[in-house]
Amino acid sequence: MLRADTAIAPEEAARAARSDARRRQILHAAVPLMERSGSQAVSMQSIAAAAGVSVGLIYRYFANKQELVQAVTEGVLDEMARLLSEALKPEDDPVRQIAGAFAAYCTVIRENRQAVMLTYRESNTLDEAGRAVVKELEIRTVEPLRSAVDAAIWQGLLRPVHAELYSYDLLTVAHSWALKHWYFAPRMTFEEFLRNQTALLLSTAIRPEHRSHYPDLLGDLT
Repeated sequence: MLRADTAIAPEEAARAARSDARRRQILHAAVPLMERSGSQAVSMQSIAAAAGVSVGLIYRYFANKQELVQAVTEGVLDEMARLLSEALKPEDDPVRQIAGAFAAYCTVIRENRQAVMLTYRESNTLDEAGRAVVKELEIRTVEPLRSAVDAAIWQGLLRPVHAELYSYDLLTVAHSWALKHWYFAPRMTFEEFLRNQTALLLSTAIRPEHRSHYPDLLGDLT
């Protein structure tokens, strides 16, 4: 005989999936509106119209626009953490882990450019608790990269750079694809941006005696 909780588990899973889909639908509609005009100028009615849902449905998931902005920010950081984990697993070489992590950061920035710009513009609208959550998520997102930098230094592959500073430099440069998209996009493809930034960032840190091991990452800077 099946237990009752076993019988309803598929229904609960289906409800959770529908709820996640609704949240994504609302956020997908809200991001371009708020990124373009600012959250204060965008009404819940306009978000509801863009999402094709009722205002009441939005309030079932988000109490206010601050919660919308926080959900967007957390979504970008969660996606970074997911891709970062995938990028690090196949590699044992910490230098290649660093390159893979940087590529993951840049990819998330490219695919969520409007959301990234919104988080920069609207982070000051979050309350203290919301900002604390975002900061903690960002620290957790950077930590695996910092560990790879520490390992590369310990193995003598990198110069004794400041691991925390170097890790945040990589993240900041990744964000520049969104922040300076108006400049970079007409002049180079995303792939060119990624390839050249990877070479530039790694060339400043890899010890000279190890450069020949990474011609695919350093290019002409080997």
